[in-house]
Amino acid sequence: MKRYIINLMLAVAATACLTSCNDFLKEDPSSQIKEDEAYKNETELYLNAVAALYNNVGGHNDSEGLQGTARGVYDLNEFTTDEAILPTRGADWYDGGLWQNLFRHSWGTGTDCIGDTWKYLFKSIIMCNSALEHIDTYAKAHGQSDNTAYWRYEARALRAMFYFYALDLYGRLPLYSTSHPTVAQMQLQERSTVYKHIVSELQDCAAHLTGERSNWQGKYYGRINAATCYFLLAKLMLNAEVYSDDDWTDGVRPSGSNIYFNIDGRQLNAWQATEHYCDLIAGMGYRLEDDYTANFAVHNEKSRENIFIIPMDKYLYQNQFKYLFRSRHYNHAAALGLNGENGSSATVEAMKTFGYGTDTADARLAMSYYCDQVRDLNGRMVTLDDGTPLKYYPMAVKLDLSGDPHEKTAGARMKKYEVDPTGTKDGNQSDNDIVLFRYADVLLMRAEAMVRNGENGDEYLAMVRRRVGESPRHATLATLLDERMLELSWEGWRRNDLIRFGEFARAYTHHTPLPGEANGWSTCFPLPGDFLAITGCKQNPGY
Repeated sequence: MKRYIINLMLAVAATACLTSCNDFLKEDPSSQIKEDEAYKNETELYLNAVAALYNNVGGHNDSEGLQGTARGVYDLNEFTTDEAILPTRGADWYDGGLWQNLFRHSWGTGTDCIGDTWKYLFKSIIMCNSALEHIDTYAKAHGQSDNTAYWRYEARALRAMFYFYALDLYGRLPLYSTSHPTVAQMQLQERSTVYKHIVSELQDCAAHLTGERSNWQGKYYGRINAATCYFLLAKLMLNAEVYSDDDWTDGVRPSGSNIYFNIDGRQLNAWQATEHYCDLIAGMGYRLEDDYTANFAVHNEKSRENIFIIPMDKYLYQNQFKYLFRSRHYNHAAALGLNGENGSSATVEAMKTFGYGTDTADARLAMSYYCDQVRDLNGRMVTLDDGTPLKYYPMAVKLDLSGDPHEKTAGARMKKYEVDPTGTKDGNQSDNDIVLFRYADVLLMRAEAMVRNGENGDEYLAMVRRRVGESPRHATLATLLDERMLELSWEGWRRNDLIRFGEFARAYTHHTPLPGEANGWSTCFPLPGDFLAITGCKQNPGY
């Protein structure tokens, strides 16, 4: 992204509109200055209350940030599925059995990353509550302004987004609007109650937030906007059968056709509501990029397709981007002038879905994965230490490769984001903005909602496939689930998709369902033991 020199004194002296696109991504200055100084005027109020919230969207510590770091939201949504695997490679990547257990679904109430992710999400929610309290205190003392009114909606929308991820991962949650909740306020609410609350919050906030782009540089760069709210609402509607189900272990779900929402005075079922919010996004000018890879380029800030992103700039922000670093073989990374950890790979199922090794391989295979022989940015062959060519073996991957002939080379590796040759040498930071929400997903959501509602979704599926030169397919639930892997691999949606399609507990290569898992207990992670001890709440079923 474009680089700026940030001067805190200039930021403090800026106008209340804070048109700089970078100030809000700085570390929270309120931790370094006195409380009465942190909120003394609108500029300080925004910088220290609202803008500081965006530090939690990305992250640089394990289990923090929605994407980019390790052992958090992203890993729980990817390495528990048929899309990605982090194999044990001899002395590498055993980590106390963590990655094997995630893939096997044999996590427990003491799995650190599950508890740490809960803490991260609720820390973010409490920070949103604190921001709202500071805004209200300021408005009471100085009078409500257009800025303070807007920032309330912004903070509420961010809180709803963090609640969305928590709902998806854990099911039952506490709902509170204070930065210092009591034990009584921390009691768990049923999943359907939390679901309705998030929907209501996003609907209200979307009507008051800007329609300007969040992924383009400018005043609203990296900030939540109306389109982001609409995208989350489409996700919430599409997953209505899951999120409305308070007993997810009885094998019965409510029907989305019979779950209704009042939208602009109309009663729409879950699928019609999904279509509605997808159409609102389309009406705001979002469209598919002609070039699929442009969305993941080093300089992807001009994408017409990306909706919400984590801004990245190795000179300005501490946000990390571990995916590429974690996936590449050491020699592969070194040939790019970077470090690597030789870990995460595609599963056998992913390779089969992409048609690897066939004459009909999907065009996105070469855009998303390194397979077979590897070359550097100048087209030179990458070699192993003994001088032989480095070659990845996609179909040789398995959960434990220790002692295997392809221990270090099994598995297709992540390629989706363009290599930033100026990235930090440790491999953790590059300038590619991390894509959270994009328009291709909107089209696939619309196609799926139409199929579930008894309509024909072929047109929207064809739009996604045509962009990469693939021929149309008839939109069915089966073809749409495959297409979501083809289009959205490595983007953190696979667990959400498999649960919605009722496929999360199925058997696949190197993964055998656990006893009783078919009843759905593993579709929600366990609640942290320390939270249960403090509140006296009951654990999620199955644990």
